Amino acid sequence: MFSFRRKAAPRFDRAGKIPVIRSSICTGEKTAGYKDVRTGKYTEVMLIRGDKDLRDFLDVYGFTADEITYEW
Repeated sequence: MFSFRRKAAPRFDRAGKIPVIRSSICTGEKTAGYKDVRTGKYTEVMLIRGDKDLRDFLDVYGFTADEITYEW
């Protein structure tokens, strides 16, 4: 009935960016994105609802699980 296509990752300069998972202390909601090392600006990419979403984030953007940092 519905066809889902994987969207291509938006182009971004990987140099100077680190992957970050932000988690809310109150609700437990998690969002994935990346943070600019120089400016500290966080760019939210997607909502993480489970392990599958996290794997998709890593696959699309080419990061590894070891590179992820967590912020609360």
